[in-house]
Amino acid sequence: MPVCDFSPSHVRAIAPYQPGKPIAELARELGLEESSIVKLASNENPLGPSPRGLKAAQDSLKEVSFYPDGAGFALKAALCRKFDIAQQNIVLGNGSNDVLDMVARAFLDTGTSAVYAQHAFAVYPIATLTVGAKGIEVPAKNYGHDLAAMRTAIRDDTRVVWIANPNNPTGTFLPWSEIAGFLENVPSDVLVVLDEAYGEYLAPEERLNTLSWLDRYPNLLIVRTFSKAFGLAGLRVGYGMGHPDVIDLLNRVRQPFNVNVPALAAAEAALDDSAFLEQSYEVNLRGMRQLIQGLDSLDISHVPSKGNFLLAKVGDAIRINMELLKRGVIVRPVGNYGLPEFLRVSIGLEVQNSRFLEALKACL
Repeated sequence: MPVCDFSPSHVRAIAPYQPGKPIAELARELGLEESSIVKLASNENPLGPSPRGLKAAQDSLKEVSFYPDGAGFALKAALCRKFDIAQQNIVLGNGSNDVLDMVARAFLDTGTSAVYAQHAFAVYPIATLTVGAKGIEVPAKNYGHDLAAMRTAIRDDTRVVWIANPNNPTGTFLPWSEIAGFLENVPSDVLVVLDEAYGEYLAPEERLNTLSWLDRYPNLLIVRTFSKAFGLAGLRVGYGMGHPDVIDLLNRVRQPFNVNVPALAAAEAALDDSAFLEQSYEVNLRGMRQLIQGLDSLDISHVPSKGNFLLAKVGDAIRINMELLKRGVIVRPVGNYGLPEFLRVSIGLEVQNSRFLEALKACL
């Protein structure tokens, strides 16, 4: 029999993750100049990387003949200073996706289940299915999480609940009071993963120090990333913060040396690059307003977003996406998220946003 037939059925049932199309790939396919292409598909920071992070990464290159510090001591120490927590409360990942995968391998197995929302991040079902666990998808409420329904969906065999706030790809945001109420009512033997990948894009008055919850809820894991607002997506570095016992289990399944030398250096330096973070927030705020005004002028509805992207209802999204690609504009179709009429558009610089809106108008 073909060797692939012996792969576990739950692995063969996984729909592979669909990343945004790279600029170089579109250039090859359509014969376009790379410099003429605008990519607004992967929620990347249009300003590029944190200057402090970039310099630290460059300076670290002379050390790449050595393995990285497997424990990530220096980056963890910086996180400890920043957030007033202990190193034993932190696990580092090759991007936050790596931390999500650790959760699945440490807490899920065949005969267990995990709960997540419809239209939530695709890695949640992928990580769940990879280890043979049952994924329980709860219908969305206004394109976001229905926490009451998610609480009801928890079974005796449920070991993990995945929550993204703000959510990707819809951009919806749950008031922190609702999440706190959810944590109060979740069984203590269920790990709640709170994915805050887009937290830096929240307005100051909407931000909350959720780390203050860790002492009260030992079954809470908070996951963050340096890929978005810090502009370090290509280096792949994220982290999780939780109870020492939870972190200990994650470290047992964590791959050795999972965060590379330049990534560790860049993340440590970028963490305190407050000027860059503020600039990223302001650019995103202006860009969001620009896209909303442009979509409104085209009579295209959108889902209110708290991230660095916007979900636009364009109707025939497959056709519109293909027409945009021909015009050198890359956005993200989200039919795989159960949203076949929508395109997710990352917020870019003013000129990039204008290119998208002009191309969209031509497509329509």
